[in-house]
Amino acid sequence: MKPPPFEYHDPRSVDETLALLAEYGEDAKVLAGGQSLVPLLNFRLARPERLVDINNVAGLDGLRVDGGELRIGALVRHSALDRSPNVASRVPLLSDAVRLVGHVQIRNRGTVGGSVAHADPAAELPAALAALDARFHVRSTRGERVVRAPDLFVTHLTTSIEPDELLMEIVLPLPAPRTGAAFVEFARRHGDFALGGAAVLLTGGNDGSVARASLALLAAGPTPLRVPAAEQSLAGRRPDDDAAREAAALAVAEIEPTGDIHGSSDYRRGLIEALVRRAILAAADRMKETA
Repeated sequence: MKPPPFEYHDPRSVDETLALLAEYGEDAKVLAGGQSLVPLLNFRLARPERLVDINNVAGLDGLRVDGGELRIGALVRHSALDRSPNVASRVPLLSDAVRLVGHVQIRNRGTVGGSVAHADPAAELPAALAALDARFHVRSTRGERVVRAPDLFVTHLTTSIEPDELLMEIVLPLPAPRTGAAFVEFARRHGDFALGGAAVLLTGGNDGSVARASLALLAAGPTPLRVPAAEQSLAGRRPDDDAAREAAALAVAEIEPTGDIHGSSDYRRGLIEALVRRAILAAADRMKETA
């Protein structure tokens, strides 16, 4: 398959990129790693008149700890996230998640910003970033705004980023001390889209109970889903098997996963419940290790 014809733009600065997006709007698509967009082009599922390639735009590939936050430029490659000692030691949930993204060749080209903008509800990074309370910085010639995950992810493959806006950076608070994290998913083969999964962070209190829980699901609905009822059920309790089972049941109580040839909606709901329980217990073990 070959893509439809398009005009190619190769800007070298953010200002030049924003000017192009402001001029062409919905007629243009941003090209970063291309791991999602290029297949859509080849199957003629996307037909933009113009591609705006941001790979040579300076200043979009920063990855650093700044005070109590991790700042991830939109052009940071998945492999760079995986190799970062700061990410591994300070935000291990991201390390766990990114290693499940596709295969090594995809991770070498794919970008964090691309995964966010593609907004696949079965993708690992949107769910992990939702659990981590990430903020998404977007910019246009009209100005800059900061969007949180519940307002960014709208539905399948759709975000609230406007056609003239560029995702610049993802910023997330570093997890508190005594936080254990786990990212668990199930796919039929390594690198396939997940049939279900869960991202969990548990912050321990002085007595070994959970002071704060954060839990996000992937492949459970049209967007990454936070489940406040499950999070609240864990707060103040020791994260044992009973607490994990109760939280897992609450996590799937109101979800309606989309069924397909790989599994019915009921199958996926049961699978996600089991994965949530597994992730909570794994995060609890890591929480104890940090105490």
